Amino acid sequence: MSTAKRQVDSAAISALAPVAALIPIWLIAIAIFWLPILIFTDVSYPLFAFAVLALGIVLFSKSIQRIFLARLLNARKPSPQEAATLHKSWRRVAQANHASTESFVLAVVDSNDINAFASGGHLVVVSSYAINQLDENELAGVLAHELSHHLGSHTIALTIAQWLSLPILLLARIGFFLQRIAEAVSNTFSSRFAALKFFGLLISAALTVISSLFVAGLVVAQALSSAVGHASEFQADHRAVRMGFGNELLTALKRVSDDSQFGDRQAANNLVVASHPPARERIAQLQILLRTEDPFR
Repeated sequence: MSTAKRQVDSAAISALAPVAALIPIWLIAIAIFWLPILIFTDVSYPLFAFAVLALGIVLFSKSIQRIFLARLLNARKPSPQEAATLHKSWRRVAQANHASTESFVLAVVDSNDINAFASGGHLVVVSSYAINQLDENELAGVLAHELSHHLGSHTIALTIAQWLSLPILLLARIGFFLQRIAEAVSNTFSSRFAALKFFGLLISAALTVISSLFVAGLVVAQALSSAVGHASEFQADHRAVRMGFGNELLTALKRVSDDSQFGDRQAANNLVVASHPPARERIAQLQILLRTEDPFR
């Protein structure tokens, strides 16, 4: 039987690829935020960048994940009825792994899809629809899969990538906003000042290019997440089987195999989202694992 000991498996290491892709463009974004600060202070760029990066470490605190990270992911505290349903299945999974139920934070995202995801080092989020539609065993299988992500350290790189993407996304949005303003100003005064129109269009074009470069960096990181995401899903399924919840997870996957929206998405509003193998592939892999490794077969 598995224990709650955390490990850094191969999927966790490969998940660092999106982080590596984000770092160069993150350094540029941080430099842009740092320049105005020079007006008020003489803090060096390396120190400012390190401070921003260090601030992201607090996201791994359980209390911060309960208050801040859950809200960032549009998740909420379970209702009393949801909590009763969740904790019944969660206790089974935690006991099977000799883990304390208090070591993790359970949250709910309002959704009409059956999905769940793990984030940070402690957060497990389940959709309200999954809580209402899955039975106790199926829900335990899904929770075992999410706990497996934590025990395999799959969520560490994702959380870092989420933090790095925030200033990049913010600058991209600011750039596109200013681009629209520059274009509007150019159109407004174009009939009177030809030079102003040209200058406005030039600024608009420059802002569009810069903002597009930031978005391109996020797209590259997302593509890398898609490339490495399959491994973490299969490894989490494998670990769930070793926990003794393979049949429960298999049943949950079969129930929604025709619904392509199932899968433990990291977050609906994330730009850095790990893709997931089709449910049919996971079902086939689980069936093989259950024939060879399920301790309760």
